[in-house]
Order: sequence, then C-alpha cells, then structure tokens
Amino acid sequence: MADKKLVEAITSMDEDFAQWYTDVVKKAELLDYTSVKGCMVFKPAGYAIWELIQSQMDTEFKKTGVENVYLPMFIPESLLQKEKDHVEGFAPEVAWVTHGGLQPLQERMCVRPTSETLFCDFYKNDIQSYRDLPKVYNQWCSVVRWEKETRPFLRSREFLWQEGHTAHATAKEAEERTIQMLNVYADFCENVLAIPVIKGRKTDKEKFAGAEATYTIEALMHDGKALQSGTSHNFGDGFAKAFGIQYTDKENKLQYVHQTSWGTTTRLIGAIIMVHGDDSGLVLPPKVAPVQVMVVPIQQKKEGVLDKAYELRDRLCGFRVKVDDSDKSPGWKFSECEMRGIPVRVEIGPKDLAANKCVLVRRDTREKIECSLDELEAKVAETLEKMQKEMLERARAHRDAHTYTAKNFEEFEKLFTEKAGFVKAMWCGDQACEDAIKEKLAVTSRCMPFEQEQIADTCVCCGKPAKKMVYWGRAY
Repeated sequence: MADKKLVEAITSMDEDFAQWYTDVVKKAELLDYTSVKGCMVFKPAGYAIWELIQSQMDTEFKKTGVENVYLPMFIPESLLQKEKDHVEGFAPEVAWVTHGGLQPLQERMCVRPTSETLFCDFYKNDIQSYRDLPKVYNQWCSVVRWEKETRPFLRSREFLWQEGHTAHATAKEAEERTIQMLNVYADFCENVLAIPVIKGRKTDKEKFAGAEATYTIEALMHDGKALQSGTSHNFGDGFAKAFGIQYTDKENKLQYVHQTSWGTTTRLIGAIIMVHGDDSGLVLPPKVAPVQVMVVPIQQKKEGVLDKAYELRDRLCGFRVKVDDSDKSPGWKFSECEMRGIPVRVEIGPKDLAANKCVLVRRDTREKIECSLDELEAKVAETLEKMQKEMLERARAHRDAHTYTAKNFEEFEKLFTEKAGFVKAMWCGDQACEDAIKEKLAVTSRCMPFEQEQIADTCVCCGKPAKKMVYWGRAY
C-alpha cells in the first residue's frame, strides 16, 4: 500500500490557523466532540497530557505548603448571592439545577462555575483562631460555564482545572501568596511546557469579579494572539466580610481573614498546541509528552529486528517509551509519530543492527542523529533535555519578534492593522480609554507587566499623562 501522508489531512497553519488547530486536535486524537453541546471527550492521548501537567504542577504546589481538598459541585443560590460583584460576574454563564428527581427543589442550585462561595461557607466554620491560619487549600475538579462559543481545550462548557483558595491573617500574607502562586505558574509554563510568559496585573476592567487585584501570566500563540494561561487573585477581606469569616487574634480581638484564589485549566494544552505545533501536527515538550520515545523497527519481519526493538525499549525504561510494532509501513509510522508530537523516535533496521547503531530523530527540528547502541540511554537523555531547552528558546524568540512598541495612537492602530502580536503602549489608567481601544480595534489590555518601561509620557489613546505601560493584544 502506498504511504498516504497523514498530514494531508491537516490544513496549513498559514492558510487557516483555526482550522489547523482543530485538525491537529482531531488527528492527534486528543479530544472528540460529543452529543452534549459544548462538551468534549478527552481521549487517552489528550488526558495523558493533562495527567502529566496535573502531577507535576501538584508537586510544585505542595512544595509551597498547599494541601488538596474536594468540595461539592453544587452551590445553593442564596450562597452565590452573598458577594454582589462575584455573582454579577458569573450570572450569564451559570447552569442551574431546579429538580431533584421529579421533585422541584426548594432552592435552585448552580453547578459550580468556580468555588469561592463554597470555600467561604466552609472557612467561616473551619477558622476560629489565629492558630487555624493560614489555610492553603487547592482542589482539582471540573467546572461548568455556559459558554456560547466553544473551542477544543480553549473554551468548553465543562472544563478541568485546579482552583486554589487560601485564607490568611494579614493583607501582607495574602498578597505574598497571590504573587507566589503566579510565580509557580510562570516557572511551570517555562520549565515544563516550554512556553514563555509575561507576568503582570490585570486592569480593574479585566480583573476577577470580586477581587481586589488579579495577576496573570500571558502567553503568545503562533498566530500572534494572546492566551491568558493562569491567574492569581487577591480578594482582600471582601469575601470574608460578605460571609462572616473571622478569627480571634493574639490580643483576643476579632479580625477578618484575607483571601486568595488562583487557577489554571486544560487550556494549557491548547497553549502547547498553538505555541509549538507545526504543519505536521503536535510538537510536545518532552516533560509533558505521554510517549517521549517511540522505537520504530524497520523491516521488522527480518530476523532479530523486532527482538532488538523490544530490547531497546526495555533499556530505555527510565523514559516513557513504546515500540510501534504494528503492521503499518515505516513511512506511515513516522508520520504518525510526527502527528502525535512524540519528541524522539528511534529507528532500527537490519543494517543498523549489523553496524550496532540506530538513528534518533528529533520531532521539533527533524534532525537525524546516528547513535551507537552502546550510548543509547545517554544520547536519548541528552536529546530530550536539549529539545526541551531549545523549544523554550524558540518560543521566546518568536514572542519577542512579535512584540511591538507604540508611542501614539497612529502607530498603535497601524501595528494592530498590519501585524499580529503583543503591542506595548502607555495608558492613563482610565477605563474609558480601554473601552475605546476595544471598540475601535477589538483589542484588550492583557496585563500591566511587573517590569515597567517608560515608552512615552502620554496615554496612547487620550494623550493625558500616562500611569502604566500595558501589553495589549487580541486574545483567545
């Protein structure tokens, strides 16, 4: 049978990025659509990436004292109503349960869109004294938001995530934890997912409903759009006052706690696809690749080839490794490895056997590396490490090449008309300017970065004195 390239089924990125993305998700068998509108099936290849993200992120959380808990998925309406800004922020996306079996409920309940209110209800009974603080809890769960437009991994009606919810004695401790968790996210994206991020604060318009301050990590996708990849919120004592969460301090006085909340979701998988993928499919960073090494026997019916492939697999037991011993042609197997983003494939055939060598092929650069079988383990380890490092460097170079600067509105408008990427520009701090920019250019403020620069003295929109440098972009 002739080798029919799997990649023929993928639309080119440059032709139609959105279609390319959907093709990769489907062909790499990460997700599938279901008869439940807006909800997806995570197939083994997609869920395995989430499991690797989850286990490694959870390890990083626990290093900072985080403990995992699990709270109910239903929230009584009266509880949701307690924090006014919060309920207004979520009202349009809430799914409601009105019946238990055949009986109407006395009070309708929402399926959690997020769990602040439940954690507050729990904390008000769980926290009595300064000795009970801090509470540094996290839960891994799914949430439901009734989105109108859905896209695989990026936006679905039910999605998987983690949500941390902490309570502290002082405002200072809460702020420190908020920033600490943002840094955990940023380091994770860079070190594990090979995705560089911009760290900063959201404007008041873009912050979380009910928060005093929202901090974010923003990543740039291959098509020049931004993706919010994790957020960390400082709630101050606003929720504590709404829910009556008080503790007795060392002087025996009643005080309100200060809270934080922080989350990342399965949209990180969408980020991996859109930052690293190419026209042949997925390119997975080795640290989150469910299969890091695929051994592909060539002419596997020839004596000794298949046995050798299994032997190499057993030798590589320190990695996530498989042998493709299916009866497909080698060309088909190579295409499949590329489509699935497997970082390294090991090719072994009769000639290699005779010469005591094999060929390693890197997924990201397609580089072929001849390798003596005696050095296999060391060479694979070195190749995976190098690939992980260089994927981050390439993504950073792409982001930097697509980050522009505008001193006035004319430059700002020209950049967003002609280019795709981040634009750094000054802002006066007035929401009216933010609204005007969104209205005219369909562009939003992504964040006010911690590392501020003085690009100009005046606001890019109104010309009044500028207060902050902001990253602007079109976002997913």
